[in-house]
Amino acid sequence: MEKRMSVPIPIVQLVKENGWGSVVSAASVGGGCINNGARLRTSDGPLLFLKTNASAPPDMFEREAEGLEALAAAEGAPRVPKPLLAGPDFILLEYLAPAPPAADYWETFGRALARLHSAVSPRFGFAHDNYLGSTPQPNRWRDDGFAFFAEERLLYQGQLARERGLLSQTNLRRLERLAGRLRELVPEQPASLIHGDLWSGNAIEGPDGHACLIDPAAHYGWAEAELAMTALFGRFPEKFYAAYEAMRPLTPGYRSRFDVYNLYHLLNHLNLFGGGYLAAVEEVLGEYG
Repeated sequence: MEKRMSVPIPIVQLVKENGWGSVVSAASVGGGCINNGARLRTSDGPLLFLKTNASAPPDMFEREAEGLEALAAAEGAPRVPKPLLAGPDFILLEYLAPAPPAADYWETFGRALARLHSAVSPRFGFAHDNYLGSTPQPNRWRDDGFAFFAEERLLYQGQLARERGLLSQTNLRRLERLAGRLRELVPEQPASLIHGDLWSGNAIEGPDGHACLIDPAAHYGWAEAELAMTALFGRFPEKFYAAYEAMRPLTPGYRSRFDVYNLYHLLNHLNLFGGGYLAAVEEVLGEYG
């Protein structure tokens, strides 16, 4: 149900300066596990989307805006909402009104993600550190993708979990052994521009019935790692992967490597949500560490 609400003063000013009148109502939008979302109605302008979190790190939403801008610049990639304004505890976005999925939704999505991943960099990382959920995500530039994934991804999360008492010293040592084996477990890959947190909840049906991406943890990383996360919390349909591979062929056996990549996200969920994810982490460590 829509209702009157208090909105940050900078948003009130932006709406007025753009000739959109005032914010007259809001409707809560569910689905977020970290932030609160609301659809804002303006008196003389478009609908807007407001995401808030009073406990957010002060630069979290600014970093999100930078990620959205980077993804938007990739030609032919999935659409993302345009960031309009970011503050310490909010981000204001273009509202992407949902529509029924197009008949070729998954095939189009697969091809669009392949185009995103075709945007490459000579180095792994990103212009700034950002966040995976609310966990800091270090993005120091690295020439070596194996060192980047080992140190900026797996070991960073593992050490954080150890400091919080969520991961034993034994498991941390197993994680270190796995990180040292990455060259034998996964193939060489270029540094592709990736969304960074691509589970099913971060892909939504947009105004034209095609997939739009939200809530990025954008950086230049391994494309296979991105595809792995699409299978972590409910695998995307087979036609998505077939369309992707038809446009951007992958090293054979890439699905057999998903657990290695997804360990990063399992460790992050351990850090965010606690011990319920420990068994999944230990299962991967038991196989590879």
